[in-house]
Amino acid sequence: MTHTPVFRLTAIAATLMATSMLIALPQAASAQDAVPQNDLLNATLWMQKSVEYKANTLAIYALAKMQLDAALADKNWTAIPDEQGADYSGKPAAIILDADETVLDNSVYEASLIQRGTSFSGKEWTAYVKDEVTKAIPGAVEFTQYAASRGVKVFYVTNRTKEEDPATLENMTKLGFPMGGDVDTLLTKGEKEDWKSAKGTRRAYVAKDYRVLMLLGDNLGDFVDDYNGDAAARMAVYEKNMSHWTKDWMMLPNPSYGSWESTMFGNNYKLPADEQRKMKIDQLEGWKPAQ
Repeated sequence: MTHTPVFRLTAIAATLMATSMLIALPQAASAQDAVPQNDLLNATLWMQKSVEYKANTLAIYALAKMQLDAALADKNWTAIPDEQGADYSGKPAAIILDADETVLDNSVYEASLIQRGTSFSGKEWTAYVKDEVTKAIPGAVEFTQYAASRGVKVFYVTNRTKEEDPATLENMTKLGFPMGGDVDTLLTKGEKEDWKSAKGTRRAYVAKDYRVLMLLGDNLGDFVDDYNGDAAARMAVYEKNMSHWTKDWMMLPNPSYGSWESTMFGNNYKLPADEQRKMKIDQLEGWKPAQ
């Protein structure tokens, strides 16, 4: 029997180990370099880091300030004629704003979802709200303070929940938003039995005692209750209300989430993320280059 020298066995083993490591390296590097897809990425990055987003919201609030002055000068002005009722000209003035992504910037929550590779959780969202780390949308505090200085009552109609109301009130107070004094101006979902996700009942609640001069929001549902149709139905609602946009209805940009997005996959959040993404891609109108 021929014996292989020990040093030769050691050399062979070392060579085999090095070879196996070289083979494994590209796979390991490939796995490490793979970045999970997340539809929130560009939207959240734009909201947090771009000057374009900040300039956009400042412009909208500057326009709102000019239109508010015009509204105060016209006793027949109301932003919600269908909900305002009769004999409103003598009522005190008010405006209604949504909270999230209209006056409150929740991009740190969205960024957390991206960084941790997870998705929205109602329980986790409530914990985030109670941390009171939400910041203000550029221009929002200044506009609402201006409205209050003109004697306009500022209401916030939000789908944050009754449980989230105290922390939201504290957070907004610290940010400098006028919060109504002895009047409850933070109207949350579930605070009253008929205050559901649709906001029409809360707009009507404000309109009983106030002349509502303006609506500001980031979602079609902040202005009307028929916002959950398909894309064509939503476009019809938009066009029907064309006289309001930029006059007494101001829409803030929110590329992160909203009924605009869920409409694209039939409002079915149970669908897998890839299927939702495929349905969204299928609805894009793309240029087709010549063959």
